[in-house]
Amino acid sequence: MKTIAIAGTFDTKGKEFHYVKGLVEELGIHPFMIHTGVFDPAFEVDVTNEEIAAAAGHDIKEIVKRKDRAMATEALSKGMQKLVPKLYKEGKFDGILSFGGSGGTSLVTPAMRELPIGVPKVMVSTMASGNVAQYVGTSDIVMMPSIVDVAGLNKISKLIFSNAVLAIAGMVNCRENLKPDTAEAKPLVAASMFGVTTPCVNYAKDYLEARGYEVLVFHATGTGGKTMDALIDAGFFAGVLDLTTTEWCDEVVGGVLAAGPARCEAAIRQKVPQVVSVGACDMVNFGPIDTVPEKFSDRKFYKHNPTVTLMRTTVPENAKIAGKLAEKWNKAEVPMTVMLPKKGVSMIDAEGQPFDGVQERQVLFDTLKKDITSSKVEICEMDNNINDKEFAEAAAKRLIELMEASAS
Repeated sequence: MKTIAIAGTFDTKGKEFHYVKGLVEELGIHPFMIHTGVFDPAFEVDVTNEEIAAAAGHDIKEIVKRKDRAMATEALSKGMQKLVPKLYKEGKFDGILSFGGSGGTSLVTPAMRELPIGVPKVMVSTMASGNVAQYVGTSDIVMMPSIVDVAGLNKISKLIFSNAVLAIAGMVNCRENLKPDTAEAKPLVAASMFGVTTPCVNYAKDYLEARGYEVLVFHATGTGGKTMDALIDAGFFAGVLDLTTTEWCDEVVGGVLAAGPARCEAAIRQKVPQVVSVGACDMVNFGPIDTVPEKFSDRKFYKHNPTVTLMRTTVPENAKIAGKLAEKWNKAEVPMTVMLPKKGVSMIDAEGQPFDGVQERQVLFDTLKKDITSSKVEICEMDNNINDKEFAEAAAKRLIELMEASAS
């Protein structure tokens, strides 16, 4: 019998969660009840709030005395983060389901994010119709809009609850009905791509796949870079082809697609062979033209499409971007290669194109060559645009050499 963990505040929403428990049992699935509320639950549970609090070094009785909702949520959320992955490893459940408003969603989703990719995770939330990045992060949580507040049983809430139960039941029960994947397991390579570096990554991907590798491409849109780094940390990849590091432009200048200050650290931290470049470091990303901050009004723009406006990076900005990249890459403990395309870092940073910038590129490259001091980092300049087949295949070939050397 499969088991679904049901996590939530069984004190304030006991009636609702008891109804969901019944639906799970009706489908012939065992419910594993995890109580995340501050007070006593409305029914018997498998994991108490006392156990959850203790996992984070707190005493639930002290939490009750404090009467501090924010403190309670934080303590129980941290406890869930530690306890839920442990329970999964012990085989206590096959998938996890929860319901809640902003508080309940914030309490359970951090624990869901700690579970491996592929473990079914469904969060029914009042927050699901908006920006859910803070809840989902780089995980595969399924966010389902609750339509009405998760408070009480009514015609709408019962329909949503049953759909959620059916969804996760299908995930945990029907997997065995699919034919097993008998495809040969190939070494995985992560690659970063943007629209303006697509030809480069496609050429490199074809080259690698023809030689027995499987390439997973990540769109360098902030979330894409974070997701790639998370999967590198999880140990999925034999090599990394991080040719599109444009997210650092948004991080440094203030665009909308930044991946945060830890971007480019994962492969170094995990000692994964990598070949990197400065793809699309000629641009900062914004939404429609009327959303670009006023302080940038005198800059050079390119309307990529109606919802994306690109802004050309300046000479000083390129120096700062290169400095950040050099800072990350200098931490390398295994050999890596930095590829520099002298004739342009994107489709529109090329001769005759809107962002062609000889001075900007020169500062970007010169700063990297000056600031990269690690003996583990090789710098290779080529007289190409990044999207030239020759450049892309040279990067892919070099990555294969690094991976083979690492494996030997």
